Amino acid sequence: MSGGLVALLDDIAALARIAAASVDDVAAGAAKAGAKAAGVVIDDAAVTPQYVSGADPSRELPMIKKIFWGSLRNKLLIILPALLLISAFIPWTIPFILMLGGTYLCYEGAEKVWHKLRGHHSADEDSPAVDRGPEAESKVVKGAITTDFILSCEIMVIAMNEVPDASLWVRALILIVVAIVITVAVYGAVALIVKMDDVGMHLAAKDSAGSQRFGELLVRGMPAVLGAITFIGTIAMLWVGGHIMLQGTHDLGWHTLYDLVHALEHPFAGFAVVGGFLAWLVNTLCSAVLGVIWGTIVMAVVTPLLKALPSNKAKANEDHGHGHADSAAADGNHAAAAQPPAKNDGGTAS
Repeated sequence: MSGGLVALLDDIAALARIAAASVDDVAAGAAKAGAKAAGVVIDDAAVTPQYVSGADPSRELPMIKKIFWGSLRNKLLIILPALLLISAFIPWTIPFILMLGGTYLCYEGAEKVWHKLRGHHSADEDSPAVDRGPEAESKVVKGAITTDFILSCEIMVIAMNEVPDASLWVRALILIVVAIVITVAVYGAVALIVKMDDVGMHLAAKDSAGSQRFGELLVRGMPAVLGAITFIGTIAMLWVGGHIMLQGTHDLGWHTLYDLVHALEHPFAGFAVVGGFLAWLVNTLCSAVLGVIWGTIVMAVVTPLLKALPSNKAKANEDHGHGHADSAAADGNHAAAAQPPAKNDGGTAS
């Protein structure tokens, strides 16, 4: 009896050790996968505040909460099962899916750089999200969740690609951890960013001079913070997208670009203490440049195709018609202003 009990305790201890090792594997894999997806995470955090810009302050947090739950559903109920099925049955497609996502990141990043260089701002960009047309709050939230779905796909594919040798269940646990941690981190940061100006205004209304100065600093500083996040997000998109394309072409057998970048970073790796950082920096810069080049090429192909879509043609014609109407109205106003006042034959008005 005692021997059976000892054997049972030994089995339980062995299972506990296996479970502990699995937890360590999941934690290590999640940390590695999450770090590699950081570039897309930064862009996700930079994009989302735009959707609640201009909303009533009382509706900002409820909107972010809806987007948060939509993002988590995207990751756990749609993307996760699809990726596990793909990795189990058609794993050879993962590099192509990854490169497709990398192409999207390069395109988005290059488009932002192009608009910034041209100083182009559309009316949609200048107006608050909740004021763009007759759309209700639910439509704004739906648009944010749709955008998040694209970024979430890329985050999850990058994460899974970092743990290719793990078992199916370990990969599933890693992706669940990554999905929850990243979603909480992104939308926690978004909520903090969106409400920071309200915190600043609250502090500015205090009696303490220190609180007032700090509150005013927060209110004045938030536009700069949002601009910095957008800039960092753009650079991160280009870097991550370019690196995905660099690694993808290498994995598919075209080694020229990969070997060139590694040849450029090799001399810097020999520096004492900072060699590893300098080599990483060279690789990052090369990836970002590749991201700009590839994104610009894709943009040159995709932009005319998007403009040729019937919906965009109709919108362009509508805007053109509004422009003519506004011009005609302006001409009429100018003509009326240029007309001399009519004579009053009946004498001076009493």
